[in-house]
Amino acid sequence: MTDSLSTASAVAVTPAKMPLVFHPHYSIPFPAGHRFPMHKFRLLAETLREQGILSAENEHQPIPLSLTTLMQAHDKGYVQRFIRGDLSVQEVKEIGLPWSEWLVERTLRAVSGTILTSELALQHGLACHLAGGTHHAHPSHGAGFCIFNDLAVAALALVNSGKAKKVLILDCDVHQGDGTVAFFQDRTDIIPISWHCEENYPSVKQTKGINIAIPKGADDEQYLAILKSTLPNLLAQHQPDFIFYDAGVDVHKEDRLGYVNLTDKGVLARDHFVIATCVGLGLPVACVIGGGYDRQEEKVAWRHSLLHQAANQVWEETHLPSS
Repeated sequence: MTDSLSTASAVAVTPAKMPLVFHPHYSIPFPAGHRFPMHKFRLLAETLREQGILSAENEHQPIPLSLTTLMQAHDKGYVQRFIRGDLSVQEVKEIGLPWSEWLVERTLRAVSGTILTSELALQHGLACHLAGGTHHAHPSHGAGFCIFNDLAVAALALVNSGKAKKVLILDCDVHQGDGTVAFFQDRTDIIPISWHCEENYPSVKQTKGINIAIPKGADDEQYLAILKSTLPNLLAQHQPDFIFYDAGVDVHKEDRLGYVNLTDKGVLARDHFVIATCVGLGLPVACVIGGGYDRQEEKVAWRHSLLHQAANQVWEETHLPSS
């Protein structure tokens, strides 16, 4: 398995299997009964190994995150206070995760993982992370289980390095990606697009970016109709050269925090449509898992695996060529 960005970028031949990014530290020691399903990342990896989608052949592990890269997006003081454990009680409360040195490690490692996923997508056309999608984190504060915004950090890294000129962040998590909008509300080279349930967290929505309302209680048919009537036109209008896709499964009918009623079949169809549409246009796609909440973490892991199942189907259908 690969444990560096440079090694992954040096590979010149299209792998037989779709590149996936994971690190064992994504699931860390955590208080029992906490609302955030911290073990879902490890369980997702186990599920994908059982499905034959993840193996030593296509598993890539991210290196520690460059703080310089992180601070190109996030406020330097906020970054330093989080790493030192100096956030205020109110800041920790808004994030909703108890601080620990383990939390620092997994947070930095997961942001690095989304950067690595984007590098692999640039090279091979499609890659998936087994974490990421922390879209409630703002430049100078965290919220909603999100500390740093991996989508924002990775998108800025691509643009700042000249590897992409125009990035679309397609966010299908059930909650608005309000933090992502806060990063890019005045930019035209990184555009967040959010399909989200209006009657859900956060209570105060961002008004900039591109926001597409999903009605409370929407089923598979309603949701997919909205997506299919908007995504192709948005891609044609904005002409991106790179895509991040946040495939939150909190749209599932059994999710604790969702208010939308997609089935497993609907989530799989959503993910396949988004990925196939973008890949069909020759756009590199980096996928992250976004939110998903259930007291039974095995169920959440299974729902997240639908993204990787869909991406693997597209990979096999398109036989993506080497770059």
